[in-house]
This record gives sequence, structure tokens and C-alpha cells, in this order.
Amino acid sequence: MLLAIDTSAGTDVAIVTPHGRVLAERRTADTRHHAEVVGVAIAEVLADAGLSPQHVTQVVGGMGPGPFTGLRVGVAAARTFAFARGARFIPMPSHDAAAHEWRAEHPEAGGDLLVTTDARRGELACSRYEQGLLVASRSELHRPDAVPAADHRFDTRTISAAHLALAWLDREVQGLEAEANTILYLRGADAVPSNGPKRVTG
Repeated sequence: MLLAIDTSAGTDVAIVTPHGRVLAERRTADTRHHAEVVGVAIAEVLADAGLSPQHVTQVVGGMGPGPFTGLRVGVAAARTFAFARGARFIPMPSHDAAAHEWRAEHPEAGGDLLVTTDARRGELACSRYEQGLLVASRSELHRPDAVPAADHRFDTRTISAAHLALAWLDREVQGLEAEANTILYLRGADAVPSNGPKRVTG
């Protein structure tokens, strides 16, 4: 079984079978209290799915982009759970979940897709997914009036842990590796934003 955790926006936790069936999911939109709710959410999805921690063989962690404090809470929870249970930890870009969700809802849509999430400080985190590709070709920060054009655009305030796990399963089918085990912070804890586009950094 797969346990997926993402705290790049709110807190989202899900249990998904290796065949892509979503058994349970918990979402909290609060963007400031991840540490208080992530442990409870993990326990609740396991209970809802009728599973115990030893049933989890893979833990999919949303690696951002996301704010410094909230994002590291979810990554730490995912890494710790995987280590404690001897499960494989799978790092995945959080925007992959949004891209998977949009494509699932628009199966006939062609062209590239731009996923955007709130990066705070008057900026958007933007990831571009070319047609037919599961991995983003670019991930950058932009002011809202400077977001590059795309055939399709998905502005989302939530990241689905279930779709994060499903995006990983799609990668497995295509023989693609997981991402590097590096957190994609929007910016450092004490960084000062600039006016131009910036690459999201690990």
C-alpha cells in the first residue's frame, strides 16, 4: 500500500493501493498548522482504510514547491514514517499531483499545461508540463502579471495526496525514476524576493 503526504499548501494525506484505488484521504485547508494535524491525518486514513502501519510499503512525499516551514513538516513526517516502517520513500514534486488531477479531469485535452500555486509575497509557483510528459520541464516563480502563456492553465490552492500517489504510479508504469530527495522550497527562510522570475530551488 502507498501512503502519500503533502503539506505544500494545506495538509493532505491519502492511502492508495498499488493498482491505483484510493482507499482514504484527509484534507485540511489550513496552511499554518501542519504539525498539529499531519499525525492525526495519517492515523485517520490508516483507520479508514482498515490498515495498520506495517501494510504500507511505499511512502510518497510531496517535495514542493511550497513555503519553508509547512513543507518541511510533511516531508519530515513522510521520511520518518518510511524509516520507522522500513518502507520505501518516494520523493515527488507536489505540482505533479495537480497536473495528474487536471489531466484526469480533461482526458481529451492536448497541448502543454501550466500548474500554478500561491507562492506568497505576490508571486505564483509555476510548473510547465509538456503534452504527453509526466515530468515538468520548468518550475519557476513569477509575478501574476508575468506568468508565461500555456495551452492550459490550472490555478490550484490544494494539492491532492491521492493524485500525488497516482502520479508516482504512472511514473512506475513508464519506467521513470523518482525525483531527487530534495525539498523544493519556494525560497529560503530569510530570503528577500526579487522582481524577476526565479527558479524554484532545492
